[in-house]
Amino acid sequence: MTGRIRVGVGGWSYEPWRETFYPADVPKARELEWASRQFTTLEVNATFYRGQSRETFQRWHDAVPEDFVFALKGPRYSTNRKVLAEAGESVDRFCASGIAALGPKLGPINWQLAPTKRFDAEDFAAFLALLPPEAEGLPLRHAVELRHESFACVEAVEIARAAGVAIVLAGDSEYPVIADATAGFVYARIMGTQEGEAAGYSDAALDAWAARARDWAAGKSGAGLEPLTAWQRKPRDVFLYVISGFKALNPLAARGLLSRL
Repeated sequence: MTGRIRVGVGGWSYEPWRETFYPADVPKARELEWASRQFTTLEVNATFYRGQSRETFQRWHDAVPEDFVFALKGPRYSTNRKVLAEAGESVDRFCASGIAALGPKLGPINWQLAPTKRFDAEDFAAFLALLPPEAEGLPLRHAVELRHESFACVEAVEIARAAGVAIVLAGDSEYPVIADATAGFVYARIMGTQEGEAAGYSDAALDAWAARARDWAAGKSGAGLEPLTAWQRKPRDVFLYVISGFKALNPLAARGLLSRL
């Protein structure tokens, strides 16, 4: 048995993609509709910067295929703070903002911490306890992106695992690579696309990330990645996003991964 592997990029509206990705006959108003038929998921960054209405979530729902899912980034007002444990009101406001209108097209929510946020066991555990299991009856899946090196420790992994929250695996980036599975799914963001590669990544690099995605889906740890704790072997759904790097080529890298999978 294996989990479902989904691959996509961050967002769908980026002007250079008009040259590298979108056909000339696709108008801007239909970019989401078209992109959602090239990939199997997209990560929405807009929710990190500002609130969205229920009508917007419903519009996104209606524009994409039935088996497509969005990952949403939790608002920065929840995560860019000195004391994470004080984010309850902000977290609740976001989860009650209409995200349930996405229905089964809602994938994980990524709560991205600031790069300057250091690990504090009590505060971290308190924050994860604030993340609700459902919104208007819709089950929620949560991931947390830990970008300070102090989180690369067994204690942080065990706290996330106890809460059932996935730790985002940050590949090919300046952030710590925490390769432990702490939830029933794997959430990976790879950030190493380069201008000199036709598809952002070399063929060998795309082969390696596709192989890791297959491993995770089959219940194995990804080749070449060293978890801090014992790997729990069970099939998992995989959400893999090509983010940052040389952003103009990210859709081509994601498409290359999908062709290998």
